[in-house]
Amino acid sequence: MNKKIHPDYHEIIVQRTDGTTFKTRSTWGKEGDIMKLEIDPTSHPAWNPGMAKKLSEKGRVAKFRNKYGNIFGKKE
Repeated sequence: MNKKIHPDYHEIIVQRTDGTTFKTRSTWGKEGDIMKLEIDPTSHPAWNPGMAKKLSEKGRVAKFRNKYGNIFGKKE
């Protein structure tokens, strides 16, 4: 690789939210820097469905229905 046009590719340490770490190669930071993740597969509900709350219980529509009831629905 031409050193004048390509960024430095070196080894860094990645730290997940649960404290576990692993080494990888990257252009981020400097050799040996620690990248601390705010969101990772162990903490994000998109990758870990067991941690996600049900949208029907905590969503905007559910909050509206709990507050005002079914005011726009069919009357019985």
